[in-house]
Amino acid sequence: MSDAWWRRAVIYEVYPRSFADGNGDGDGDLRGLRARLPYLRDLGVDGIWIAPWYPSPMADGGYDVSDFTGIHPLFGELADADAVIAEAHALGLRVITDMVANHTSIEHPWFAAALAAGPGSPERARYLFRDGRGDSGEEPPTNWISAFGGSAWTRITEANGAPGQWYLHLFAEEQPDLNWSDEAVRADFDRILRFWFDRGVDGMRIDAAPALAKAPAFPDADYGGDPRFVTIRWVGNPHWDVDAVHEVFRRFRGVADEYADRIFVAEAVVSSAERLAAYLGPDEMQTAFNFPYLKSAWDADALRSVIDDTLEQFVPIGVPPTWVTSSHDEVRLRTRFGRRTTSSAHFADGQGEAVDLELGLRRSRASALLTFALPGTAYLYQGEELGLPEVDDLPDGSITDPVFRRTGGETRGRDGCRVPMPWSGDEPPYGFSPDGITTWLPQPSGWDGLTVAAEEADPGSMLRLVRDALALRRSVPGLLGDEFRWVGRRDGVLEFDRGGGFTCVVNLSGSVVPIDATRPVLLASTAPVDGLLPNDAAAWLSR
Repeated sequence: MSDAWWRRAVIYEVYPRSFADGNGDGDGDLRGLRARLPYLRDLGVDGIWIAPWYPSPMADGGYDVSDFTGIHPLFGELADADAVIAEAHALGLRVITDMVANHTSIEHPWFAAALAAGPGSPERARYLFRDGRGDSGEEPPTNWISAFGGSAWTRITEANGAPGQWYLHLFAEEQPDLNWSDEAVRADFDRILRFWFDRGVDGMRIDAAPALAKAPAFPDADYGGDPRFVTIRWVGNPHWDVDAVHEVFRRFRGVADEYADRIFVAEAVVSSAERLAAYLGPDEMQTAFNFPYLKSAWDADALRSVIDDTLEQFVPIGVPPTWVTSSHDEVRLRTRFGRRTTSSAHFADGQGEAVDLELGLRRSRASALLTFALPGTAYLYQGEELGLPEVDDLPDGSITDPVFRRTGGETRGRDGCRVPMPWSGDEPPYGFSPDGITTWLPQPSGWDGLTVAAEEADPGSMLRLVRDALALRRSVPGLLGDEFRWVGRRDGVLEFDRGGGFTCVVNLSGSVVPIDATRPVLLASTAPVDGLLPNDAAAWLSR
């Protein structure tokens, strides 16, 4: 089996607008990221994934791209990106960037040309324009829905002022879907991939990977009575996980293989581990986010089933399992695990439920030890190493997520997990920006104990736990290999060996459980007492 760097890496997601402000304007930027790279090295991660840094009108947090080969002025310029890549490499960190291949911004020159050129033109063929249904084309071409609520179709006014065709946008109306059956689109993305690989980027995370192909006949979809964009439950959907998508990724892989050690990570929220495995292998993506694991409830049977399914699908094809628990699109783990609804089929699940943040923190600590003990790769979203909670009471006027607008305020959206990082100090902006500067999303009061500086000084903090776990992950022999074996089956308990005398025990049973008191405890989320592991706790044992 290959010893490639990405097979056992821990990758830290940076949401650049919310990570660190280097120029003092209240927005995170690449200068701020460069200054904090030593923190990430010391944390013990192997690389960073940077969410979109491209020019964008920011209709969807940067995922509406107007130039795939530039840097948003908020974040800096291409020279700053080059410096981030070079300095990360000098610190031993790999760099993965986001590739938003399904759609562009409505402000991208390609879309402006498509609107101007009219129906049937090569320019319009880059996108998915269709005539409407009804006597005058007044109805959308299909019943397809947007991830952010409402129809996935928007009608345009043609250059002559008449009502015109409709364009598809599986996300916001400011994000028109590209037509990946069009050779011009494919050729342009060959060029875009080479542009970033030539600059030293080590890999690309492919956003919304299952969306790139659509059923050619554009039939209506059967959503099973659920009007939400819950792709993890969709089977046979005409605009998600269509088999033709794999032609695109085989072409992507051909470009990456022109370079040494370049990888792809698929963001593929699909219905099963079997469907996810189809995106992986020697001619497609090297790795993929494991959304069944991310979205699983805090339940031993559910987690065990996901782990088994993942290993059964990935190991035989030589692909490393990937474990991820949160991202810029998900409710922060501490809040989610403190609610009654601990699963996350949709990012609005559990919205409005009461939250026990202490319970959520205990479970987050245990989840971290479970995740870092599993074989393969892992992802860590910025702030999760601090145990940050979701900010679920942002003022309405500060919310930028398009889902808030498109659902008439019914769904709060994802801004609550994107609030800027707290680095130091007793009050906002907590060292993210200079004192007195208002950050782009407001930080709450009461985060003084959750700053990096405060947690570095507290030996019992979440930060210290994560740092210790990542150091052990690099040094304990059992965690360096691929061995994995369940140990027995106790109700509510996950226990497995990784070889070399290493065992991980996670207690989700609702009561204390015994562990072998004769074995040294390498690390625990909550200290065992007299050989008893508390509920919602995890321990790493050695011989």
